[in-house]
Amino acid sequence: MKQIFSSALFGVAMATLAFTASAQAEPTKPECIAGAKPGGGFDLTCRLAANALLETKQISKPMAVTYMEGGVGAVAYNHVIGKRGKDGNVITAASSGSALFLAQGKFGRYDENAVRWLGALGADYGVLVVAADSPYKTLGELVEAYKADPASFAIAGGGAVGSQDWMKGSLLAKAAGQEPKSMRYVALEGGGAVLTALEGGHVKVGSGDAAEMVKHHVAGKVRILAVMSPERLPGDLADVPTAHEQGFDIDWPVWRGYYVGKDVSDADYDWWLNAFKKASETSEFAEERKARGLFEFTLLGKDFEERVKADVARFKILAKEAGM
Repeated sequence: MKQIFSSALFGVAMATLAFTASAQAEPTKPECIAGAKPGGGFDLTCRLAANALLETKQISKPMAVTYMEGGVGAVAYNHVIGKRGKDGNVITAASSGSALFLAQGKFGRYDENAVRWLGALGADYGVLVVAADSPYKTLGELVEAYKADPASFAIAGGGAVGSQDWMKGSLLAKAAGQEPKSMRYVALEGGGAVLTALEGGHVKVGSGDAAEMVKHHVAGKVRILAVMSPERLPGDLADVPTAHEQGFDIDWPVWRGYYVGKDVSDADYDWWLNAFKKASETSEFAEERKARGLFEFTLLGKDFEERVKADVARFKILAKEAGM
């Protein structure tokens, strides 16, 4: 009887061990969904994960990147919820722009609670720029000029009304005591078009991100007046003061992160979480992040989930104040 009991216990223990090992195993077909065309921010986010996880040996086979264009991530969000909710092989790229669109109800009937937020592995930061020959040398000077004559200030951004660039411009209007919804906003296709409009004198202010503007700032083609970060950014932007330093309570981190389906198992979720954590602590990952123009910003698991939900709540307030 004792031998039979011991054998039974041994069998249960081995079965439990096998189940745990299986549940915690590396995904058999790792995949990252980018909710846009190749070459954009979602592509960059997927490539960051794919390269970093492979280089640091968290995955043993290359990660596939699937492009799912539509609604700046809305199609991908609905696809994961409707068809890949339990798939532990799949992570999907997201950004603070995803939180902004969720706040505005642009992802359809689903809200921020419809997926499991995995983590952010880097960030860019918003900037306000003017032409190199602009008379405005500080954010304070720009705010005062805007306050005096808002109708004469066209602000260009690489996105439609309600986008992140529009919201950054609205923060300038708000700082000047003006109504954001009356802002003269010029919606262009990406940061390159914004730079062209600035250099050609077609607009007075550009709203964009640090990574896309820094080379042009260094080359003397435009002047970045403020970075929307808690502290000064390193490298070529170390000489550019933050909005906070200049007396304005303006922050706009553009985090790059990932989510999985709502019904992905805890074991699979934890596998991705641990893989991200291990990878993010390596020098190889730091190089991958730098190569993509991103700055250090790592939030994982519950901390990231809380950040996403806080951003959605904040963006709802900003959108309402801006008359969206």
